[in-house]
Amino acid sequence: MAEEKARHAIRRALISVSDKTGLEEFARTLAQKWGVEIVSTGGTARALAEAGIAVRDVADVTGFPEMMNGRLKTLHPKVHGGLLALRDDESHMAAAEAHGIAMIDLLVVNLYPFEETVAGGGDFATCIENIDIGGPAMIRAAAKNHGHVTVIVDPADYDKLLGDMDQHGGTTCAKLRRKMAQKAFALTARYDGAISNWLGAIVDNPDGKAEGLPRTFTMQFTKRQAMRYGENPHQEAAFFEAARGAGEACIATARQFQGKALSYNNIADTDAALECVKQFDRETEGPACVIVKHANPCGVALGESMLAAYERAFATDPESAFGGIIAFNGLLDGETAAAVVERQFVEVIVAPEVSEAAAEAVAKKKNVRLLETGAWPAEPAARLDCRTVNGGLLVQEADLALYDKLEVVSARAPSEAEMADLLFAWKVAKFVKSNAIVYARAGQTIGVGAGQMSRVNSARIAAIKAEHAGLEIEGSVVASDAFFPFADGLEQAASVGATAVIQPGGSIRDEEVIAAADKAGIAMVFTGMRHFRH
Repeated sequence: MAEEKARHAIRRALISVSDKTGLEEFARTLAQKWGVEIVSTGGTARALAEAGIAVRDVADVTGFPEMMNGRLKTLHPKVHGGLLALRDDESHMAAAEAHGIAMIDLLVVNLYPFEETVAGGGDFATCIENIDIGGPAMIRAAAKNHGHVTVIVDPADYDKLLGDMDQHGGTTCAKLRRKMAQKAFALTARYDGAISNWLGAIVDNPDGKAEGLPRTFTMQFTKRQAMRYGENPHQEAAFFEAARGAGEACIATARQFQGKALSYNNIADTDAALECVKQFDRETEGPACVIVKHANPCGVALGESMLAAYERAFATDPESAFGGIIAFNGLLDGETAAAVVERQFVEVIVAPEVSEAAAEAVAKKKNVRLLETGAWPAEPAARLDCRTVNGGLLVQEADLALYDKLEVVSARAPSEAEMADLLFAWKVAKFVKSNAIVYARAGQTIGVGAGQMSRVNSARIAAIKAEHAGLEIEGSVVASDAFFPFADGLEQAASVGATAVIQPGGSIRDEEVIAAADKAGIAMVFTGMRHFRH
């Protein structure tokens, strides 16, 4: 295509940026190396002039001064005509000549920091003033006309543009212009979506404060990885990362040391393992290991060392651990890494930090994916969980809380050791598919029942798995992600020797369940908060 080969010289640039990162060096290179005439506005023009870079104020181009406290600067035919004119259309060029419109070959714009202002708690008037109008209008105009105009909206692309000009003698190639145009439209789409989300969350609130979910919901994600297939080979798939980036350590930002590209199922399972192990604070609870298979924790344990934690987690269900995902809450050392890859087939190992010795140990198994996430905060940032359904999207706040309160409702209170195990089991149950039942003792899962239609069957299965793994279930505690609707689930746990139970409470048969616990001598704690995970 002729357009793909087309190159256009940059003779005139309009630069107007809120983020002035790298601006001075970039503009100086344009002006001194390539002789580009620079037109600018307000604070950007002052910054360039103070740096000794020749700059022409946009008011000199339009013949109108900036007015209305800067609201009106660039919305003028002599700006938009210079951006929109098709250089190879005689009527466009004739109109430009007749009205004294000079061409603009390069637009460099980033927008008022609306999202940052909202995130920083700006009041209504301040947020409104940080809605950019002229910037998005110019960006859209330049991006539409990217066959002739180059648009840059991110300081990270300054070097990319200058490199292209170096390669092509002061011109830009069609491929670069198209990529930058796509990025420009992505920016304006995200920006408009952020404004819509904010207004949609405050429109019904007389005090103008954002509360609840908006009337319309817009999010933007950027393709990070194309995949061979999705959950199954006949399904196309890709991994998209939140366009604004994650607020904490996560799979989207992890560094991969080695191994094949993560698959669709790898990412889903690794996310489940990582989010579960984040529940255990390395400083206060010690080393923790989580092994996940098909999005369910099959083994979780604390230990004196990472190796001990891994061995105890593995012991919960060695069969399910085969081909699983293993997550740690601290530095992965060489001894632990070697034990993992020598003992079992593992798809992914993930930790906040990976030692050089660990990387060397895992390197012996070239197909094992090894990920380093970096440290995560003690308190996770609020975020939203989304799930598509046919014709719609389910959106909810992420389930970040652990419990509302801890209330002993049985005649016998749990011992200190039992309470520690109850909280351990409760943290694990939060990440097990409903209906979830988790038996635990001494900071180790003993049996896990997941995803059953009947809670009592989850209790039976968890006990069977413990017996199959050769683990003693008598004397363990049990966590249930939601209330026991009948006493049978509690009675099942009592029949295999559980001594304490943690559950949300809230059933119309709570008194019946409490009576069953008292009859069996079981301590029971209510949390006032359930953790369904579908």
